[in-house]
Order: sequence, then structure tokens, then C-alpha cells
Amino acid sequence: MPDKRHTLVDRDPWLAPYRPVLERREHYYGTSLYEIDQAGGLLGPISEGHRYFGLNPGEKDGVVGVWYREWAPAAECLLLTGDFNDWNRDSHPMVRDSFGVWSLFLPEGSAPVHGSKVKVHVRTATGGMDRIPAYARRVLQDPGSTVFVAQYWNPEPFVFQHASPVKPKHQGLRIYEAHVGMATEEGKVGSFEEFRRDILPRIQRLGYNAVQLMAVQEHPYYGSFGYHVSSFFAVTSRCGTPEDLKALIDEAHRRGLWVFLDIVHSHSVKNTNEGLYLFDGSAYQYFHEGARGHHSAWDSVLFDYSKYEVRRFLLSNIRHWLEDFRFDGFRFDGVTSMLYHHHGLGVEFSSYEAYFGGDVDDDAMLYLKLANKLAHLVNPGAVTIAEDVSGMPGVARPVEEGGVGFDYRLAMGIPDFWFKLVAKVRDEDWELGAIYGMLLNRRRDEKHVAYVESHDQALVGDKTLSFWLMDEEMYFNMSNDRESLVVDRGIALHKMLRLLTFSLGGEAYLNFMGNEFGHPEWIDFPREGNGFSYHFARRQWSLADNGFLRYRGLARFDAAMQSLDRTFGTLADPLIEQLLLHEDTRQLVYRRGPLVFCVNMHPTESFEGLRIPVPEGDDYVLLLSTDEAFFGGHDRVSPMTQYPWLPSPLYGRDQSIRIYLPSRSIQVLAPKRLQDRADAYAAGLGSMYAE
Repeated sequence: MPDKRHTLVDRDPWLAPYRPVLERREHYYGTSLYEIDQAGGLLGPISEGHRYFGLNPGEKDGVVGVWYREWAPAAECLLLTGDFNDWNRDSHPMVRDSFGVWSLFLPEGSAPVHGSKVKVHVRTATGGMDRIPAYARRVLQDPGSTVFVAQYWNPEPFVFQHASPVKPKHQGLRIYEAHVGMATEEGKVGSFEEFRRDILPRIQRLGYNAVQLMAVQEHPYYGSFGYHVSSFFAVTSRCGTPEDLKALIDEAHRRGLWVFLDIVHSHSVKNTNEGLYLFDGSAYQYFHEGARGHHSAWDSVLFDYSKYEVRRFLLSNIRHWLEDFRFDGFRFDGVTSMLYHHHGLGVEFSSYEAYFGGDVDDDAMLYLKLANKLAHLVNPGAVTIAEDVSGMPGVARPVEEGGVGFDYRLAMGIPDFWFKLVAKVRDEDWELGAIYGMLLNRRRDEKHVAYVESHDQALVGDKTLSFWLMDEEMYFNMSNDRESLVVDRGIALHKMLRLLTFSLGGEAYLNFMGNEFGHPEWIDFPREGNGFSYHFARRQWSLADNGFLRYRGLARFDAAMQSLDRTFGTLADPLIEQLLLHEDTRQLVYRRGPLVFCVNMHPTESFEGLRIPVPEGDDYVLLLSTDEAFFGGHDRVSPMTQYPWLPSPLYGRDQSIRIYLPSRSIQVLAPKRLQDRADAYAAGLGSMYAE
């Protein structure tokens, strides 16, 4: 039950009219958790399904062998088949108990061995069909076909060498979102081994402290970006073995990187050959029956979170990834779809009424609370992030306060805002007050992950930010010796939008791989419509590594931006204040913690001797300028320039400084009292300059 001293209503008095709804939700959670506690608690059977169901080594009456168990209450008969019995569908029938759980024990010698291929033949009122076991740990696609088969996976245990990094309290999360399959420059599916060897060092050099891996759970269609999951406990075999993934995670931990899984519990692929749908012959086993069980926009099926076995399946999945693979947390996909019966489709969340009416799925909310509670029980340091566009109050507050329990929520309005602005309005007409207000428009007692663009904005049908800004000029005028006003503008705004978002948009920051250096093209997976080409399902790292192209400056700038948080704790600092705003001359000055950010959005006019208010009576030193030549700028201000303070009041401050602020640029200043940290920051930039 919530702590009455710190409930959601205490934090937000506007929620007072909805106290009865909140209390009803809390009662549902409390009684459900009590029932779970009576049956062993969240760390008991409800999260240990993967150790009971599926194929697991064990014994019976002192005989060592393999157990196979499957929940299929509506089925008439289940039979295990595979290469261990020459794919005989009749030789190994299973026994059903009163709960609809089928089981079979195979003694050693006649049981599947590590690597054996298996399926379960399920006979229902409508006929028989070979299926993939629901809790399968490994699933393979037959080369040259679309046929998938499970493997009994029981290798020698992987020995992790490195513990998860300890998160520094003064820093925020800097998340590098990545898709392993498309992380190579070659036109192919990349492997976990290649990512471990080639991409993790790049992420570390850039200064990120977390990697968020997409498309890890097995999915039959590569082009789904991993969001049409078929086998929830299996690692996608396209990229390697489960041990290859564990080695990747272990190496990330060695490099000081947390690893988050982009987990999909919001829906499932509706395929019957590979997935869970109609597994026991009924539409209502794992999913809702009828229209409620189908997502019209995603063409997928929706879990029935009210059922014990569904909760056990999904909660066990949480524990599986945390304990067996040592992931450090999750980005929960599709939280908005889960929370509402309408899935957020065509709905304007313009008032609190939308969060507390009959459209909210109480069972889904209960499941998310249990999932977050479990994740933090298994690993108190685990991080959970909600992909929720609705703005549901309390999503990123602890369940003890009446919240849903996530640590962070994605600030999904920011990329939509930027892309609409870039696509529809000249930057000469952008309203700085509206930009500043939008970047701060969030529930301040809930942590947000800010970002300019993720994988969503780069998918076919849209364009990356760099493409919106520069379009075809990126193919011809990105060399250092070519002049282009379009490219100059694009590079300047690319950096400015990122720094504004980084410094104002949240308590964490996210970037999709390649976007930090302005990857020029969209993402399109091989499909019939593009001749099954991998050309747009890869990352052209050589563009950033090539010293003759201006992409390199954008990559350098991104690393310098990440270092602001590493050195000064920018993302974790709650203090944000506007110091100056001039819409007519296009200037905005604000602070985040001790640092002062000076923005000149004017396309052509630079300002010499511009007097600005500062919060401290101290000289200020220039830490970072988006205009540095090293970052692809025009180098109109010398690095580490010092601006002496003036005892002249301005805009409510007792002191001010005079600066030179070039057009289309941002400067970041630190008070002289932080000279030691400024020197450390400069030394970090110096190591980049020396590359």
C-alpha cells in the first residue's frame, strides 16, 4: 500500500478529485500482492516459471533426465517430438494435471541433449500442429526457409567475469540505443560478437554509460525491428548464441556500461507456427479473445494480464533476463498500449479525465506494477524505463507511493516537437520561449529520458533529423573542402537541438546509434519492396571515422556533450532557471546547475559584447562552443575564453558578464570557482583533439 506521507495526491494536488480511483487501484495491487505473498512471494513460483516450464534438466525418483512442462488447458493432447526420437509425433505423449499443465520426464540416455532440435505436437479440437514450446530458450530458423524449430539449450554455465558498474550518484543516464543486427557497415545481419568487438569500444569512447539493445527476443520477421516477438525467453539466433549475448554484456560491464533490454510485453506476434497464438487451440489462453485481443495498428495479439499464468509467464521473463543474462534493466515497449483499452490510438490526452476513466486497463497497470516491483527485488539497482506517450501521472513514481514503479519515462513529446518544427517552420521563425517551455513541459517529480531522435524517427516513411536539415546535400557537400550554406545550417542546428535537449529535456539522455554523427539515411530492413536489400539496415561508421568528412565533427561534438554530464553532473542537477530571453534578437540564456548556456538562434547576426546576467559573482570560462572548428563550426570564439564578471545588475541578478556570441551557436560557461573541473573537462577534449 502507498506511503501516506508521499502519495501521488500529496505530490500533485490536482489529482485530489481522483483519489477514489487511485485508492481502488492501490487496493487491487495490495490484495493481489497479498495473494502472491501467500503463495511464496514475487520471488516465488510466480517468477520462476522458466525453471519449471519448458525443457529443464532435473530428476524423477532419483533418475537424472529432462523435464518438459507446458501450460495448455484447452488442448486434447501434447506430444514431444524432435531429433532425439526421429521426429516421431506419437512416441512421447505428455500427462495433463488438473490445472491444464502437461508434463513429461525423459531419463538420461533417451532425453534430448544440448543442441537437440525439438517441437511439441499439440492436438486440439480443430486438429494437430507442431509448435515451438512457450518457454523455449533457443529457437533456430531453418536456413533457406521460414521454418523455425526450438533447441534444448543446456550448455556449460557461462561464467561472468565482471560485475555491473556502480552508477555514480552525480551523473545521469546517457543511453546509446542500438540494434545489433544492423550495427555493421556490411550489408548483412551483424552478430553479438561483432558488436562486442567493434561497437562497444565506440560507445565507451563517445562517453555514454548505458547501452539499450533492441530486437533481442526472438522474432520471426527481421523487418519488425524485433517488436513482433514469438519466443520471449529466446535470444534471437540471427545474431548468435545466448552465450554470445552474455559475453557482450560481460564486456560492456568491464567497460563501465550498463546494458538495458528493450523488452516487449505489450503484445505478441499472431503467427501460430512460431508464436503463442492459438497454442492450445483457444484464442483466450494467453490473450484476450475477440476484438479486445487484437491490436489493429500493430497486427498483433494482446495479452490478458488478468490471468495468473500470463503474469507468471511475463514475470518469469523479467527474472530470466535479469538473472540469467545480467541485464541491468529494461525499456518497456508499448506502455501506452498496455495502459488503455483504446491503446492510445487517436486519443488526445488533454486532461486528467483521460487517466482515470473506464478506458484504463487495471489488469495491465497491475502487471506493470508487479513487473517493476519484481525487477527491483531481483536487482535493487535495476533501471526501468516506460515508453508512454500519454503522460499518465505516476508512471515513473514508486509503487509504494501509488505509482506504476518505473524509474524513468521517455520524453516522447520532444522528438515530435523538433521534427514538426524542422519540417514546417523556418528556424528564423522559431519561438525560443516555446522551445524552452516545451523542453521543460514534464512532470518534475518523475525522471524523463530526453532525446531528439530514436529509432522511431529514422524508420522508412520519415527521415533522420540530419536528412530533414540537409537532404540530398549530404550526398555531395559533406567534405571539409566543400562550401554549402545548407550544410552549414544543418550542422549548426543538429548540434544546437541536441545540446538544448540534453541540457533541458530530462534527467537522462538517449541517442540511436549513428544519429550522433548525423547518419544520412533512414532505416529500412530487407523486404520484398526493396529487393530484400540490407543497404539501409546498416550503419556507415566510416562516415564519422573519415577525417575528410564533416560527420566527424558531429561525432566529436556528441562526445563533448556527454562529457558535460560526466564532469559536471548536468543531467542529474535539478536546478534549471531562465536568465534571459530575447525573441526579437533570437537569444536565450539559462542555467542548469552551475553551468550557463548561451543560445543565439539568429541565422546571420553575431553579438559582440553582449551583456548577460549570471547567477554567481565570478568570472566565467568557456567550456564548450558548438561553433568550434573541431566540431564542424567556424571557430569564431577561442576555446577556454574567460569572461570577467561585472558588478552590474541585470534582469534581477546582481552581476553580469559580456560575451561574444556567434550566430547559430550555443556556448556553455562555468564559473571560475569550478576551474579544476573545467580543466578536467578541457583535458578530456584535449585527448579528442590529439586523435
